[in-house]
Amino acid sequence: MVLNILQVGDPILRQIAQEVQKEDITSQKIKDYIADMKETMYAAPGVGLAATQVGIPLQIIVIEDCEKYLSTLPSEIRKERERYPVPFHVIINPKITVTSEENAFFFEGCLSVNGCARITPRAKSVRVECLDENGNEKIIHANGWYARILQHEIDHLMGKLFIDRSDKRTEIGMNEYSKKWLNASAKEIQDFLQNHV
Repeated sequence: MVLNILQVGDPILRQIAQEVQKEDITSQKIKDYIADMKETMYAAPGVGLAATQVGIPLQIIVIEDCEKYLSTLPSEIRKERERYPVPFHVIINPKITVTSEENAFFFEGCLSVNGCARITPRAKSVRVECLDENGNEKIIHANGWYARILQHEIDHLMGKLFIDRSDKRTEIGMNEYSKKWLNASAKEIQDFLQNHV
């Protein structure tokens, strides 16, 4: 079932999500949540969705960055952003550690903040300890775009939105983003940033 995605201003988006008890992870209720979140993410469409975005106050995230989303990006931009296909997976009760001192800057949007994008700094690499949908422990080492997705979605579980980390002066509409910035280089992003902050 496709769920309603909450929008900025809804107090649920600012709550810290509760950990899922390990014994509950394989319950039918959690399985149903995950199935509905997956369907909702695909319908949006998006590359990630946190449970809080659909009103479920639990530490559950679904992610998939499939090849069709990357197909319009020039190969040099994919390489520069370290963006590669990430298969569908579930992350439960994540603990994130930044493993890079350097940030990458790019526009971010959000399914819960309709209509705009802003340049948002994110660490270039992270380590995430979590459980999967079977309750198995996992450690994820992520770089580039996947690291950005993880940081964005885990922020949701902590009651944070990308607009908390970005500069309002870099805000643009999604139409402008799609036409002008979707395939922008890091240098073009840096130039835009310097001219607007």
